[in-house]
Amino acid sequence: MVQRKGAAVAEEPEDLARVPLQAILLADSFTQKFRPITLERPKVLLPLVNVSMIDYSLAWLESAGVEEVFVFCCAHSKQVIDYLENSQWYSQPNFSVTTIESHNSVSAGDALRLIYERHVIHGDFVLISGDTVSNMSLTQALQEHKERRKKDNNAVMTMVIKQSKPSPITHQSRLGTDELFMAIDPKTKQLLYYEDKADDLKGIISLDKLLLADNSSISLHNDKQDCYIDICSEEVLSLFTDNFDYQHLRRHFVKGLLVDDIMGYKIFTHEIHSSYAARIDNFRSYDTISKDIIQRWTYPLVPDVQFFGNCTTKLERQGKYQASDIKQSRYAQIGPFTVIGNGTSIGNNTTISNSVVGDGCSIGSNVLIEGSYIWNNVTIQDDCKLTHAIVCDGVILKSGAVLEPGVVLSFKVVIGEQFVVPGYSKVSLLQQPTKQDSDEELEYADSSFGSVESPPMSGPIDDLNGVLIAESSEAQNCANFEVGTGGLGYIWSICEGDQEEEWRHSVAPFSLNKLAERTQAPDDDLKLLNQDGSILPPSGELNPSSNSVDSENDDNEDTTFEKEVEATFLRAVHENVKEDHVILEVNSLRLSYNMSSADCAGAIFYSVMKLALETPRSSTSELYRSAAKVITTWQKLIKHYLPSQDEEIEVILKFEEMCLESGKEFSPLFAQILHLMYDKDILQEESILGWAAEKEEAEESDKIFLKQSEKFIQWLNEASEEEE
Repeated sequence: MVQRKGAAVAEEPEDLARVPLQAILLADSFTQKFRPITLERPKVLLPLVNVSMIDYSLAWLESAGVEEVFVFCCAHSKQVIDYLENSQWYSQPNFSVTTIESHNSVSAGDALRLIYERHVIHGDFVLISGDTVSNMSLTQALQEHKERRKKDNNAVMTMVIKQSKPSPITHQSRLGTDELFMAIDPKTKQLLYYEDKADDLKGIISLDKLLLADNSSISLHNDKQDCYIDICSEEVLSLFTDNFDYQHLRRHFVKGLLVDDIMGYKIFTHEIHSSYAARIDNFRSYDTISKDIIQRWTYPLVPDVQFFGNCTTKLERQGKYQASDIKQSRYAQIGPFTVIGNGTSIGNNTTISNSVVGDGCSIGSNVLIEGSYIWNNVTIQDDCKLTHAIVCDGVILKSGAVLEPGVVLSFKVVIGEQFVVPGYSKVSLLQQPTKQDSDEELEYADSSFGSVESPPMSGPIDDLNGVLIAESSEAQNCANFEVGTGGLGYIWSICEGDQEEEWRHSVAPFSLNKLAERTQAPDDDLKLLNQDGSILPPSGELNPSSNSVDSENDDNEDTTFEKEVEATFLRAVHENVKEDHVILEVNSLRLSYNMSSADCAGAIFYSVMKLALETPRSSTSELYRSAAKVITTWQKLIKHYLPSQDEEIEVILKFEEMCLESGKEFSPLFAQILHLMYDKDILQEESILGWAAEKEEAEESDKIFLKQSEKFIQWLNEASEEEE
């Protein structure tokens, strides 16, 4: 079991009885973003790095001190109940899991109304969905919530948030969710405004001028992520019961309370910093959170730690996790940040990198798998190529098949020989629904989905979904034709107008062309307007009596920017991203953080040198060779951010700083690496001499690297004189 990071907050001595900390876990997302997969299996049972999503949620709740969890099941409820009954969760000490089943709830609001009618919640409770991954402690958030409740009974909810700047190009977070706008009281942390649909207004949102009049200070943010972890009082359930128009948790309930000035209910925020919390909302967040797990941001919920009966894997260098009983050809290559499950076999000359492969898979020879998620019992024959795809249980890819970026293959699909599945396609044994669902886009529960195994190619499926199963040989032939000779499956069409959403929510990285299109688009810098038309900044504190804007995180801005650039650079290294793509990503960060070209140059150079520093070596000469190799590989990227002498001097100063602090191993190599960058035309003679001239005026203690570079500086001066 995971070590408990926080237990239930102790009640006051005058309390007659201790109330255990309870949680409601919604095992239905009430959306269809994971179709066609969720027509056959509930989202919470889909594997995330070879472990069901719901297990991450339950493991966190157990470790955080929750004692009673009520799991609400609707879509495919029998599968969820069967899974939990056969798991270890029903036998954990001091941790009770109870399922509540419904066949007619159509929203989260309906779910909470039904739970209220059961009278099972007896105090404050944690509300999450079964696709949440976190390692945060609840202790502080619970304490803050209880203290507020003592002073104000109207403080009914505390929302967990964290910093996450959206891309100024795509206007969405790294999780693929829309840019979120919040107004928060910086002193009390009360939530005053919440809007996640401002993209329809081209980045312009309207604020009621009374918001400023009624609050002495307001912080406006577009750099916060909603973690979808809420600490609620019992009144939340009754509010849903009293208001039947509350369906969606955020769109209806949160926004409803914020505009209700009669009852006076309040929502507060709790921001986490070093902990992890995120929800899998779409295929892009599935990819992002999978990478976060592999890169251990979610520790202890990681593949090599036993936390709920999962089969642990061995962690090797470069973030590789491999089960003990895999069969791997000696000529197969397993790249960085890759997980290989139990009983999987891998053939000759096959390369797998930045991917997750499940249990019992058979992968042939000369196969290339990059950035993909292969679930259990998948067969991939020789010469196949998979790039940024999701492949569900039981799929067969015949020889030479190709999956282009963004492809999703649902359960037991067969792709014919040499067939190329077009990018962003979704393929299923089920035909695409002919009827559209309601606004909440439900996955309806039905007895025909009772088994975890995929339904057969014949037989009825819930007609509420409008799903038509191939029941005739004619339909079978149609399926065969759509995915190549010997294939089985229907390629779902993308409705007109939905192409944008497909690539925004896809498991595939943003295409260079798409990013370039958006970069060249007219500048739509965010302006927050109140109803009088005055301009408010996108993120910062506002005082009605002052026009000054103070960012809450100014002190950490530079450090955060450098970390973001480093993360972008490392993704480029490990995922073989082209330099042009990296430049677009760094440019978007530059706009987001309002940084200069010199800041970008310093951050890029730092990332490059840190990569060299982390490369295994046994001597100083090996460190130099590693640095030379990395600098040579990425010299075009470094040079892009050095348009003038000022930026080049900034890089030299950054290198000095690194040699004195985080990269002291480079200290004896300073002059050699400086000479190398001159030879590679990264640094010009004038910049190096300019840096040396500046250093001549410095104190002796600040001339360490100038003295080390004396011979090189002298050589440059002599060469310059000869030219004259």
